[in-house]
Amino acid sequence: MAYDLLLTIIEEIGYYALFLVLCLGLIGLPIPNEAVVMTGGALSATEMLEPAPAYMMTWLGICSAMTFNYSMGRFTGSKLAKWFESRNNVKKFMDKSEQLIHVYGGYAISISLCLPFLRHATPYVLGVNRIAYRRFAIFAYPSAFVWTLLYFYLGTLFGDNIKHISDLITRYGTWVVCALAAAAVLYLWSRWNNTKNKNKEIDRSL
Repeated sequence: MAYDLLLTIIEEIGYYALFLVLCLGLIGLPIPNEAVVMTGGALSATEMLEPAPAYMMTWLGICSAMTFNYSMGRFTGSKLAKWFESRNNVKKFMDKSEQLIHVYGGYAISISLCLPFLRHATPYVLGVNRIAYRRFAIFAYPSAFVWTLLYFYLGTLFGDNIKHISDLITRYGTWVVCALAAAAVLYLWSRWNNTKNKNKEIDRSL
């Protein structure tokens, strides 16, 4: 159902849908970020969308969501933070983000991108902690670039199964994300290894 909603929005407004849906995810639009990015990759593989603008819109959508959350934490002060802390479910993710930041510093934002709820909480907590925007940007935007590239590429590989993958992500969350990431790494390693072996065979035949 979420996947069908995404396709409907893309049919209506094209590339801008990829950007807007990732922003609207902040207010609870029921489409996982992973599904949005993979859909962009899948549609570009079928030539329904051009790869470059589709990728840029998804990356900018992720960046805008992260920046919005950071700005909320940085400029709304402690009142909003106290309100969040009074909500047990939200406080749980804020505490986890604090732990990540304490252990990994700026790299916490790179790690949080792979975790559905922490990816929203961690930029906010960085803002609350008054981390300089320049430091936030150095870690956030390159991490978003790599994360988006990974799922965009996955979309080109599993395009025919995006709807099923989207349903699985909605149902099982992080476990599906980890499995997809592992599958992508194994696939890329296999291709690299095959290419390496072929090159060796060519060198031997010369």
